[in-house]
Amino acid sequence: MNRQQLVEQIFAKKSFLCVGLDTDLKKVPAHILKEEDPIFAFNKQIIDATAPYCVSYKPNLAFYEAFGVKGLISFEKTVTYLKEQYPNHFIIADAKRGDIGNTSAMYARTFFEEYDVDSLTVAPYMGEDSVSPFLTYEGKWVILLALTSNKGSHDFQLTEDKEGQRLFEKVLEKSQQWGTPENMMYVVGATQGQMFEDIRRVAPNHFLLVPGVGAQGGSLQEVCKYGIIKDCGLLVNSSRGIIYASNGEDFADVAAQKAKELQEQMAAELAKLA
Repeated sequence: MNRQQLVEQIFAKKSFLCVGLDTDLKKVPAHILKEEDPIFAFNKQIIDATAPYCVSYKPNLAFYEAFGVKGLISFEKTVTYLKEQYPNHFIIADAKRGDIGNTSAMYARTFFEEYDVDSLTVAPYMGEDSVSPFLTYEGKWVILLALTSNKGSHDFQLTEDKEGQRLFEKVLEKSQQWGTPENMMYVVGATQGQMFEDIRRVAPNHFLLVPGVGAQGGSLQEVCKYGIIKDCGLLVNSSRGIIYASNGEDFADVAAQKAKELQEQMAAELAKLA
C-alpha cells in the first residue's frame, strides 16, 4: 500500500485508527480458550468487529513468538485472513527488528516476502546499514522508533549532544537521508503531547505511528493538535483499550463500540482539515 492509497482509506473511512492485536491468552475471554487456535479465533472476531472503524491492524510479534511455532502459525493465519478478507487495511508487523546488514536483509525477507505485510517497526540505533535492507522493497514501509511512550524513553531518547540536539531529533534528521515520506514512518508515543511540535519541526511530512492512546493515557485531541498534517499523517494505535474492553462473550461487540467511539473522534479531527 502506497501513501496515496493509505490517505485515501483514511479520508474515505474518516478514521486513522490502528487496532493493536496484542493477543494475550491470559486476558482473552475464557470461552475462547476452548478453540483449537484461540489466538486466531480471538483475532478473527476482533477484526470482523472493528474493521469498519479502522484502517490498520498491528499484531505485536512478542505476543505470538511467546507460543513458539504455534504462535507464529497464529500470526501467519491472522495476516492471511486480513489480506484475503480486508485487503484495504494496512498491516503493521510490530517486531522492532534491526541488526547488521545481512541479518536485517533476512528480517526484511521474512516480513516482506514470506508474510507479505505492509510495514515493519524497526529499531534505528545500529545506523543506516541496519535499516536500508528494509527500504529496498517497493510498496513496503519502515516504521522507525523515534520517541516512544514508555517511561524509559527518557534514558536515551531525550539526551542532548553538545549542540543541544536531542537523540530522537538526530534519529529523525539522519534517517531522512535513508528513506522518504513515501516509505518511512516514525513511532511517536501519544503520551509525548506537545513534543509532537518538535517532531513536526524535524519531520513535517512523514506519517507517525502513535501508540499510547487509551490504556496508556495518551490524548487523541492533543496528538492531533500538535501532530496532524493536511493529509492526516497519523496512524493512532489502540490495543488494550479496544481488544480487552470486555472479557465476556460480548467482547467483540464491545471492542467494536470502543473502536467506533475513537473513529467518531477521529472524524471530527479530520473535518477540521477541510
